Amino acid sequence: MPALNRQTLIKIHMLLAAFTFPAALMFLVTGGLYTWGIKGSYLPEAYTIELASPLSSDAKALKALAESELQRLAIDPPSGDASVKAGGTSFKLEWTGSRRDVVLEPTADELVARLTVKDTTWYRNLVQLHKAKGGEPFKVYAAGLAIALFAILLSGFVMAWQVPKLRSQALVFSLLGVAAFVLVLLGS
Repeated sequence: MPALNRQTLIKIHMLLAAFTFPAALMFLVTGGLYTWGIKGSYLPEAYTIELASPLSSDAKALKALAESELQRLAIDPPSGDASVKAGGTSFKLEWTGSRRDVVLEPTADELVARLTVKDTTWYRNLVQLHKAKGGEPFKVYAAGLAIALFAILLSGFVMAWQVPKLRSQALVFSLLGVAAFVLVLLGS
């Protein structure tokens, strides 16, 4: 293994930064805009389902019904997880993904259910990926990106530490960064 001299660190830093730039930019933009309420939108379509018996709040049964209806409608299911949201006496199945969300809920008529399929716009799709609503390949990619970003930050700090003129500045700005983070954390 080559020593982590300055040239090696610069090369690692540069190659990782170049490789991760597109995905990092997506996470930066979607995360930054999300904090201001810009989340993208959906294109919803509602369907009615005639039932033989009233819906129950059983998660497995609701997901099985949603899967059956989606298959009948030739619509791919969401890539994420399904869960039942309950409040008081009402409940609904929410199944989210990067490209599509599905909601299955009872209506006023206990033998009719509503299935809402909400396809994401291109920007909402990116937000959903940011929120870990994508499939396994993207989750693995995002975990690799997190490791690469840590390596970029660490290599930048180590390179600064190796230069005597920059060492004190790197230390001061690291401490300022910790202080700013703690202050914002406590003030939020």
